[in-house]
Amino acid sequence: MIFKAIADGRPYPDHSFATPRQWASIPPRQVRLTDLITTKATLDLASLLSEDSTFYGDLFAHVVYWQGSYYLEDGLHRAVRAALRGRGTLHARVLNLDEQPAQEGTAGGSD
Repeated sequence: MIFKAIADGRPYPDHSFATPRQWASIPPRQVRLTDLITTKATLDLASLLSEDSTFYGDLFAHVVYWQGSYYLEDGLHRAVRAALRGRGTLHARVLNLDEQPAQEGTAGGSD
């Protein structure tokens, strides 16, 4: 199995990281693919096979750590490409919600 689990939606609370600049403030690190839970259940084959799929986006995947689990919020295609190339890790920016102060009125969203 490539991932720890496949989910369709974000079970964690909404977070304030909405812009590329906010995500860029988090240094990338390696995350094992087998530790990741996806937040998207479908994959677009054209995006997977595209050579320049990250041209307009962050080079690193976006992962949210919440209640002891790593959720792959953005970067599913990069993660699958890494697995197809035989790599067991992915460079990602990891937002740790367990270290963030709780916000009132936040609820988990879905894609």
